[in-house]
Amino acid sequence: MRSGSRAAIVLMLSAFLSTACTQHAPGTHPWLLNTSTPPVALGASKQAQALLPTARPANSPYFTPTPDAPHTLPTLRADVVQYTVQSGDSLASIALSYNLETSALASANGLSASDLLQAGQVLTIPAPQPTLSPSNFKIIPDSELVYGPVSSTLDVAAFVQAQGGYLSLYTEVVDKSTLSGAQIVATLAKEYSVNPRLLLALLEYQSSWVTKSQLQEPSLTYPMGLADASRAGLYRQLSWAANQLNRGYYLWGVNGLSSVQLADSNLVAFPAALNAGTVSVQRLFALVDDASNWTNAVSENGLYAAYVRLFGIPFDLSIESLLPANLSQPVMRLPFKDGDSWSFTGGPHSAWGDSAAWAALDFAPPGDSYGCYTTNIWEVAVADGIIDRSENGEVVLDLDGDGLEQTGWTVLYMHVASTDRVKSGTQVKAGDQIGHPSCEGGISNGTHLHLARRYNGVWISADGSIPFVLDRWTSHGTGTEYDGTLTRGGQTVTAWNGRIADNQIQR
Repeated sequence: MRSGSRAAIVLMLSAFLSTACTQHAPGTHPWLLNTSTPPVALGASKQAQALLPTARPANSPYFTPTPDAPHTLPTLRADVVQYTVQSGDSLASIALSYNLETSALASANGLSASDLLQAGQVLTIPAPQPTLSPSNFKIIPDSELVYGPVSSTLDVAAFVQAQGGYLSLYTEVVDKSTLSGAQIVATLAKEYSVNPRLLLALLEYQSSWVTKSQLQEPSLTYPMGLADASRAGLYRQLSWAANQLNRGYYLWGVNGLSSVQLADSNLVAFPAALNAGTVSVQRLFALVDDASNWTNAVSENGLYAAYVRLFGIPFDLSIESLLPANLSQPVMRLPFKDGDSWSFTGGPHSAWGDSAAWAALDFAPPGDSYGCYTTNIWEVAVADGIIDRSENGEVVLDLDGDGLEQTGWTVLYMHVASTDRVKSGTQVKAGDQIGHPSCEGGISNGTHLHLARRYNGVWISADGSIPFVLDRWTSHGTGTEYDGTLTRGGQTVTAWNGRIADNQIQR
């Protein structure tokens, strides 16, 4: 089924590209043209095709779904306050708790964003005061930010090659492997669960990498506009962008974001009725732009227009909503064999990077070893499904069995050792062997399993309205990342970074 989907994508790609390159009459706005033509399916699977809107209403010249009810946003603080640094604090964690950008907190205290803090250090917490007019223009629907069903309809490699820009010629060594520009985009889209169309549109708007073959500095080194020597090159620039897109998207979803400070220190508040995808994009541009550039970037002439030139009207591809109102998790078991006693070492925390919701839980295998080590202990499938991806320490279990991790429920296993790891395309039953825990893939200082859920590409929080339940053990958070409990009946297991009696769990 997977190969069939890929073939369909390739067959329909040429038709898609011809529509994206259509020339419109001078002075017209192609994204405002009246049309009731159904959106191009681009070789979508039957499941993805069924979710696509059938047409833009004939009487609607500008189809903008995402009819969000106004959000209840954090109240902007009016006073400057002092904060005494506690053990384990970072500039980023303190800034987040005070609804500030890390750069704003660092600047107010004469620090850089990478500076380490000392317990007892006193910081000045500036009062956020909006100085820039907000933008109500909706840029993209939520479903075009995440790696959702319609993402499955784009062949990134074929699209990039057809555009013939610098990206089609680019290669970079990532973790000792040489990747093409298209492979970098596709890889980061999968890992962060961010739409590759959005990453490509951002790359085109910021630096013209998609369509132009001749570029100059700083676009060559900093294609996303973040002039940071530690994030030079396409891979690090897009990794940063994908991580920030997730931060804005998921914070807005829990009413945890109300404003953002621009690179020139102007502050802009987000209108309460914006959708998460638009807020996320607005916030991303704020991190690299001054007021003038930001105002243009978030207007109809900015990223939105670049997106339309490449892919057509984003709202024509909208799925409302990615998460059905009655959505519930299918039955899942604990991810280890009967009789094995594992340690619950991490409560709700980011699924990927540091901003992909708090969708993940961590478990360490039984034994006396610490740090990174090899073990023969098995991780097992939490439910029936097909292995959609198995590489670089990652295993993605697709519970609906269509071979697409962009649709339905999927479960990410992270830090799975390459030895004995289940192969991509394997059909598994609940309890079948997946692999052994390790430190492979991502960043880890100890052998463990990192487990997270997605539905239609959206990371599902482990402490939110859709409980993470494993063998009737239900995850709960405390409001602090990595802290949490698993409860079943009158039993409670508490997350601790180590092996103690209170964090042992057995099936």
